[in-house]
Amino acid sequence: QVQLVESGGGLVQAGGSLTLSCQASGRYTMGWFRQAPGKEREFVAAISWRGGRPYYADFVKGRFTISRVSAKNTMQMNSLKPEDTAVYYCVADSREEIATTPKGYDYWGQGTQVTVSS
Repeated sequence: QVQLVESGGGLVQAGGSLTLSCQASGRYTMGWFRQAPGKEREFVAAISWRGGRPYYADFVKGRFTISRVSAKNTMQMNSLKPEDTAVYYCVADSREEIATTPKGYDYWGQGTQVTVSS
């Protein structure tokens, strides 16, 4: 059973920064999804277990940066906006390819709340 341990999140003012981290129990392609109230879960960013270039949703390009060291990934979120408010889920999968749909990931963390005030 793969365990994903998330940390970070919280409350920040618009324009501020937060860092999310996720520790896995093995080597997996890892990333983040988010879900705001009343909205569908959406892909945010991911990085393959081989490393290489991460992949980002258009709405976070230039603001969020995902990186990894071994089985831990970190997502630095800068220039946060109120519309970034959501529960953020760490995801992992044994496949090398980065997926942008929820079905592409077998393992999910419990989620961590990010709230950006205006």
